[in-house]
Amino acid sequence: MSIRSASISHIGFLTPGNYPDDDPLHGLEQTLQLLEYGERLGFDSAWVRQRHLEPGISSASAFLAAATQRTSRIQLGSAVIPIGYESPFRLAEDLSTVDVLSRGRLNVGISAGRPPHADLMAPLVFDGEWEAYDFSHGRVVRFLDNLRGERLGDEGTRIKTPFGLQRPRLQPHARGLIDRIWYGGGSQYSAEWAGRNGLNLLTGNVISGEGTDDFFIAQSRLIETFRRASGGARRIALGRVIVPTDSAGRISRKRYAEYAASRYERTLSPQGERRTLFARDLVGTSDEILEQLFKDPILPHVSEFRLELPYEFGEDEYRQVLSDFVARIAPELGWRALPAIETVV
Repeated sequence: MSIRSASISHIGFLTPGNYPDDDPLHGLEQTLQLLEYGERLGFDSAWVRQRHLEPGISSASAFLAAATQRTSRIQLGSAVIPIGYESPFRLAEDLSTVDVLSRGRLNVGISAGRPPHADLMAPLVFDGEWEAYDFSHGRVVRFLDNLRGERLGDEGTRIKTPFGLQRPRLQPHARGLIDRIWYGGGSQYSAEWAGRNGLNLLTGNVISGEGTDDFFIAQSRLIETFRRASGGARRIALGRVIVPTDSAGRISRKRYAEYAASRYERTLSPQGERRTLFARDLVGTSDEILEQLFKDPILPHVSEFRLELPYEFGEDEYRQVLSDFVARIAPELGWRALPAIETVV
C-alpha cells in the first residue's frame, strides 16, 4: 500500500519541555507558548513528556492544568506518565481535574513496569521495602477503575460533607476521559494487554526487537497484535522524529545535521539486552522527508500522526519545525486544518 493512499486526519506534536537548570520558569513558560503556537498553526493535539530528575516537566498533570488556561481548542496529552511512582487514585483525581478544566481535551499516556531511576527515587516515594511494590499492569487497571467514577462502598454508604450526606466517588468525575487513555507500548505483550484492556496505543521511534532486526517489521507486528486484541475499536497514534530544514537558518541546519548524525549508529542494529530497535530521524528539506515518509510501511495503516521534537533545540527552532511541518509536509499526508483555524507559515 502506498502512503499516498493514506489519509492522516489528526496531527499532533510531542515536546520535551526543557528548561535551564537555574531558570525553570523561563523554559516552562516557553513550552506553554509553544503549545499556544501549535494551536494557532492548526495542530490537533500537543503532548508533553513527563521526566523525573531532569530539567523538564516532572508533573504532566500540573503543567497541563496550566495549559488548559492558555489554549481553547487543541487536545492536550501526556506521553507518558510512568504509573509506578503514582497513586492510582490520586493520579486519577488530578487528571480528572485537568480534563474538566480543559473541557474534555485531555489525553493521558501511561506506562507500566519498573519506573526510571528507581534506585534513586523509589526510597523517596515509597515507605518500606519498595522492591516489593507492584509495578505491573495491575497498577494501570486500578487507575482505570478509578477514572470510571463508580460509587464507593455499598448502596447505603454515605459520607458527611458541607453539602450534606453524599454517596462517595472520585471527584470530579470526568466523563469520557476513560476513552482517552493511551498506553506507550513497545513490546508484543504490552500491545496485546493495552488492546485487551481498552486503551489506545502510542507507538513511536523505539520498539522491542522480538524475532526480527527490522524496525518496521517489529512495529507492524506490534500494531497487528494491538488491533487483534482491541477488535480494531481503539485509536493508534504513530510518532516519528521529523526535522524539516526549509526555513531554518544556516546555524540551525548545521545543528540539525549534527543531531541526526549523532543518533544514526543506534539505528543500524538492536541495542542492549532487550534488543531495542530505533527508527532513523528524518532531517532534511520537506521534499526529502516526504520521500522517506512515502517509503514508511506503517504510515498508510494509521490516521493519527505525532511529530516528536528533539530534546536539544531552541524555542525558535521548535517553532520553525512545527511551521514547516504544517505548511509543507502534513498536507501531503492527507491532513487538512480545521476551517476555523488560520494556518501560520
